Amino acid sequence: MKKKGLALAAVVCSAAMLLSACGGSGSGSSSSSSSNGGKDVISIFNTEPQNTLIPGNTNETGGGMVLRGLFSQLVRFDAKGNPVNDEAQSIKPNADGTQYTITIKSGHKFSDGTPLKAENFTKAWSYVANAKNAQKCSSFFSTIKGYKDLQKADSLKGDEQLSGLKVVNDTTFTVDLESPDATFPIKVGYSGFAPLPDSFFKDPKAFGNKPVGNGPYKFDSWNHNTDIKILKNPYYKGDDKPQNDGVDFRIYTKSSAAYADIQAGHLDGMNAIPPEDTKSFQTDSNLQAYNKPGSSIQQFTIPSDLPHFQTGTEEGTLRRQAISMSIDRNTIVKKVLNGTGEPAHEFTAPVIPGYSATLKGNENLKYNPNKAKELWAKANAISKDTDTLKLAYNSDGTSKPVFDAMVNSINNTLGSSVAATDPLPTFQEFRDAISNRKVKGGFRSGWMPDYPSAENYLVQNFATSAGHGNGSNDGDYSNPKFDDLLNKAYAAKSVDEANQYYQQAQEVLLNDLPAIPLYYMANDGVAAKGVKGFAIDWQSYPTFIQMHK
Repeated sequence: MKKKGLALAAVVCSAAMLLSACGGSGSGSSSSSSSNGGKDVISIFNTEPQNTLIPGNTNETGGGMVLRGLFSQLVRFDAKGNPVNDEAQSIKPNADGTQYTITIKSGHKFSDGTPLKAENFTKAWSYVANAKNAQKCSSFFSTIKGYKDLQKADSLKGDEQLSGLKVVNDTTFTVDLESPDATFPIKVGYSGFAPLPDSFFKDPKAFGNKPVGNGPYKFDSWNHNTDIKILKNPYYKGDDKPQNDGVDFRIYTKSSAAYADIQAGHLDGMNAIPPEDTKSFQTDSNLQAYNKPGSSIQQFTIPSDLPHFQTGTEEGTLRRQAISMSIDRNTIVKKVLNGTGEPAHEFTAPVIPGYSATLKGNENLKYNPNKAKELWAKANAISKDTDTLKLAYNSDGTSKPVFDAMVNSINNTLGSSVAATDPLPTFQEFRDAISNRKVKGGFRSGWMPDYPSAENYLVQNFATSAGHGNGSNDGDYSNPKFDDLLNKAYAAKSVDEANQYYQQAQEVLLNDLPAIPLYYMANDGVAAKGVKGFAIDWQSYPTFIQMHK
């Protein structure tokens, strides 16, 4: 989602799904009931999705937020991130955790009225896992038996199935894993694990522009770069019932325009605060404010093969550590973000189980200009680098002040031309450039988790299996020692044991720095006055399902 993610996601992805660019110029029209035929339709700030609305090919929040309303997975997460069964009646492991028997609730349907069956899950998961279909969430299925057999795209047709999935009957299927996976029962709450109706497989391209889901809402319309509308799904039988009649996701290219619409009552909610308003939004009498600790991390990735910064080399490691130590995170959080964040100490977030601020190598995330200069000089002694490290971000979001401050901090420490910003016009162009490996330098990254687990942050962003277009490892980082620790975490007998391996894996990352963590984002947002049920959930999304007037 990711995500984030978390994935998340996130959605991750993570949610990497990657963090949404915050932007905006919306229609500015009122979202009052009088303009919607007397119906209670909630309007929400969003960005144009990078791709069409296919769950397994969405790993950014512009699309992830819409998918949250359109699809339901086996489990969902409440506002605090606690998993509860959704489409699943039960998810039962065998004695050693290598097989799960999943029973879904009977009588549930998609928004077109067709029945939801076990094969809608197994066929959807196999489609996403199959490399021929080039789905961005493929790596989420890497622990299921048969995944490796579906990774040679040239020899596949695209309809081959994961051998580890077996349909028992219309409401039951089994999942065989390569090894135990302690996170599997919550991982299936990610949107990439959503079921797909039979109509999807007849024409995936057409489906993505007019999706049919099984969630609280049904698709209504998509006016590209303007808005996406969803309406209450009459066939939905789940527990996450909408408190409104529909949602209008309005596409903005400037967050300041969306914020002004909130103040004027023309937009109902948003999960971003423009930098210029971070000081005043909590005392603004023209709106409702929300600000609590969050699960999203903001960072920037340096591609693993970037000249002079190659991971696994002495020069590359020295330069990455020097760049990181030259960034004054405390000042950026205090002065630029006005306290709406917390300097990063590792690669997950404080609200995630297993988080630790004292891992070996965390000193590489602390501002230390003298040490940074020393490391940079050592790197130059190996190979002189006269190129400027360009750091890309999408200029339709809220990243400019942070990147300006970060570049100034780097250059004040290491030299006036060491780093420079490289803004791209829109989030969609920015993400396309990253996906196509066209960014020749560092780039803004981050993760909104898809589910509350360290696994979601680490595997989706940094595992070898998630690189080269198979997940959210957009820097194509690969380290066998890191991968081995992830495998040990999967085989752990408990979540606590798994988290110990994830901490060890993070110590590898803290040395290699495939991405450079900056800060944990606060869950902040604003809503128009008179809107009820507004909050920002554990994943940094507005609680639009509960919102009403």
